[in-house]
Amino acid sequence: MEALIKKADILMEALPYIKQFSGKTFVIKYGGKAMVDGSLKDSVIEDIVLMKYIGINPVVVHGGGPEITEEMNKLGKKSIFKNGLRVTDKETVDIAEKVLVGKINKEIVSLVHKHGGKAIGLSGKDGDLIVAKKHKADIGFVGEVEKINFHVMDKLKEFIPVISPIAIGRDGHTYNVNADDVASAIATAIKAEKLILLTDVNGVLDKDKKLISSININEASKLEKSGIISGGMIPKVNSCVEAVKQGVKKVHIINGGIKHSMLLEIFTKTGVGTEFSE
Repeated sequence: MEALIKKADILMEALPYIKQFSGKTFVIKYGGKAMVDGSLKDSVIEDIVLMKYIGINPVVVHGGGPEITEEMNKLGKKSIFKNGLRVTDKETVDIAEKVLVGKINKEIVSLVHKHGGKAIGLSGKDGDLIVAKKHKADIGFVGEVEKINFHVMDKLKEFIPVISPIAIGRDGHTYNVNADDVASAIATAIKAEKLILLTDVNGVLDKDKKLISSININEASKLEKSGIISGGMIPKVNSCVEAVKQGVKKVHIINGGIKHSMLLEIFTKTGVGTEFSE
């Protein structure tokens, strides 16, 4: 009986958050180990389906870098990176589109259906959802977001949109766009309540390597200048700060390797990741 009461207490703790977020939109960047490990895949998708059932509107943006590399290896094509971005010739962007749109996107949509939800798979090309331009790094068909035509998603309210970061440019070329950037641009365009970045790290750590559960954007800048935020976390934190500046209420970096980490972050008082706010 005691165990059952504890379960009821957990549900009651979640109730104020369910009330607060019902009808709001969350943009979720799905990446990292949670896209590879079978049980973690199920955990993430279950979280997303639950959100939809309680009235939250989740929008999923997925990556797929390791799978693109794997496919290139099979074809005897070497992956070359500059400043973290894949050098992308015409053959490589065709491979990226095949993997992201033709394989990963369909797998995620199928998983949503398996867990009782309704999803629709989209690429940035569909309905001109993402208009891209050549990335300033000029490394082939790598793009950056120029415009989000979010009216496309207005017609899909009953579905969970699952979006691949493949876009079309005004020049007619296909571009592969960084999934973090796409998620941030979509969250900004639709003024999302939350942007959630699923990663392979717990969040931002302080100088003693302890998790910082909440940071405002001014504190984030100070932590970066002091060197506490460094390396690969710098671009992620910068994108979080920029999204908040552009009107996203809160941004979260959480570890997708923790089962049901999104529910723990959103519906509990303490959370399990780092939350960024104004």
